[in-house]
Amino acid sequence: MKYWLAGICLCFVLTLAGCGNSDEPSASVSDIPDEPDKETVTSEFENSVGESIETLIDNNFYLLDVVSGDRNGSANVYATRLYTVDELEELFKQAEGPDEISDKKNGQQIMIYDDVFITLKPSEEDEDVTLIEVADRTFVRENYSPNYLNTFFTFALLNSLFGSNWSQSRMDTCQNGGCYGGYTSTYRSNDDGGGSGGGTTRRGTSSYRGGGPDAGK
Repeated sequence: MKYWLAGICLCFVLTLAGCGNSDEPSASVSDIPDEPDKETVTSEFENSVGESIETLIDNNFYLLDVVSGDRNGSANVYATRLYTVDELEELFKQAEGPDEISDKKNGQQIMIYDDVFITLKPSEEDEDVTLIEVADRTFVRENYSPNYLNTFFTFALLNSLFGSNWSQSRMDTCQNGGCYGGYTSTYRSNDDGGGSGGGTTRRGTSSYRGGGPDAGK
């Protein structure tokens, strides 16, 4: 009898330990370290020659979080107190002009480059912080909600980028949930098809310098 009770107690302890380890780390913009002065960062972008926009962002801004797709690809989320969304738009365009750029909707803006989608938005946690989400094209194609992207771009453009039937195919998938609607301070934002955000997040571990696309994975 006592061995049976001991076994139950052991299972209970292990269960509690497992629950304790299952919590996802909390990424907070309060962790942003001291950044270089604004003039230095601006100069880095203005005088860049041959550097991709992804590399420039990685070299100059703090890697807050990494979002791994439920399917493929990933997105790095950077944070800065130096610039607003409008200022970052102009800064990025000076360094490397995007192929497509959206109007600003609900304070957010998306810039499409050859290999990445860059989303600029104020942090919900701190209005003085701007988030920069750099998502590779595979992550966008395989994880994003088409309704979310359609806020910024037409379905015709999205289908030309991802395949003629992409928007309808993704809508069918998103009816069952699990589609990503952009990074939020609570990790996942619901798409308007009822999804839970889709994808998991892992905390970035670098200082303000991003440390490369594998940092934090």
